[in-house]
Amino acid sequence: MKGTWLHWMKGIVTVRARGGELESFVNQALQGGLTLWSIRRTSEGQLEFETTVGHFFRLRPYLKRTSCRVHVTGRNGMPFWILKVRRRVFFGVGLLLFFVGLYLLSSLVWNVQISGNIRISDEQILKAAEAEGVHQLQWSFKLQDPAVLSKKIAARLPDASWVGVEKKGTSIVINIVESTKPNEGPLLSPRHLIATDDAVITDIQADTGRPVVKRNMRVKKGDILISGSLGDETNIQTVIAKGKVRGIVWHEYDVVSPLTEKVKVYTGLSTTKWHVVAGGRALQVSGFGKTPYTDYEVVQREEQLSWHGIKLPFGRMKESVLEVRVDERKLTEEEAVTKGIQQAKADLMTKAGADAVIVAEKLLHEKTDNGKVYLKVLLEVEQSIVTEMPIVSTQGE
Repeated sequence: MKGTWLHWMKGIVTVRARGGELESFVNQALQGGLTLWSIRRTSEGQLEFETTVGHFFRLRPYLKRTSCRVHVTGRNGMPFWILKVRRRVFFGVGLLLFFVGLYLLSSLVWNVQISGNIRISDEQILKAAEAEGVHQLQWSFKLQDPAVLSKKIAARLPDASWVGVEKKGTSIVINIVESTKPNEGPLLSPRHLIATDDAVITDIQADTGRPVVKRNMRVKKGDILISGSLGDETNIQTVIAKGKVRGIVWHEYDVVSPLTEKVKVYTGLSTTKWHVVAGGRALQVSGFGKTPYTDYEVVQREEQLSWHGIKLPFGRMKESVLEVRVDERKLTEEEAVTKGIQQAKADLMTKAGADAVIVAEKLLHEKTDNGKVYLKVLLEVEQSIVTEMPIVSTQGE
């Protein structure tokens, strides 16, 4: 058993007993309701244990019965700490002032951070926040609830659709989501929407203009999908064709996939560097010297100190330097084919757009030569197939 915080508050004494019947003395004391712990024999054959100050003064009757004698070898706990402080008044006052100052400093707002704004200037946001009492060197306990502050600051920023206020330690973070405004670009001239690729139409939605094709129709690159010409030959009106057209497009890829790949492996060796962090700056305090590894990876973990739930503006950072090595792993032919197809898909999705959907894939040709697999892959993709073509003449198509 070890002393608890409650024992520490009462005061802990380390007692050494000698002579008489030591085992009987301990057993009788425990049976009498006294709390003794860390009971051990010393090299001189004596018995040593720890107890609270109150229970120490209740040992006398048991000592008389067993003819044992005791003396105190150590003192610890709140009562003895208070005695020391009384002897060192200036030290105690200074320590108290230190904690008071620490609390006051951690209760101030030292920094107001803004994120998410593009059109709204930082000055506008800071001015709106200051009007609601959010500014540097403000007492954090004087601030209103973050939810209330968010609504009040948002009311002062008409171009913001949402404002979030969050307290992080001694910083206030204001997150802004700006209102979406229509793009005020130049006026567009009349136009058609035409096909970017040979495809089979899967969906067509015309907002303005006249649809020329229907679902399941096959179109060629350059064919008009949504016409910007309305009316007949005698009465033609041109408009800006707008809409969405999707279709099935076929893409053929030639891919080379090696039968080996490089893999990063951790060796298990590491070194640690410690830093003291204060005010956003880190000062290294241990682990000096050149890194002993040729290839390595650095992992950082920061621990911010807190006191009574309040995050303080300083802490420590552990920087682990892990040795790694690069091994070469052999792939089976099937694995190489799979990686090659994945490579083709990734390249296709980059070019076709985020809304593209790969419907089917087909391996047309496969050949292994000189440690590599050569593939020809056909990918069937549903994607947007429209592009613009200005109308240069008012005549019928």
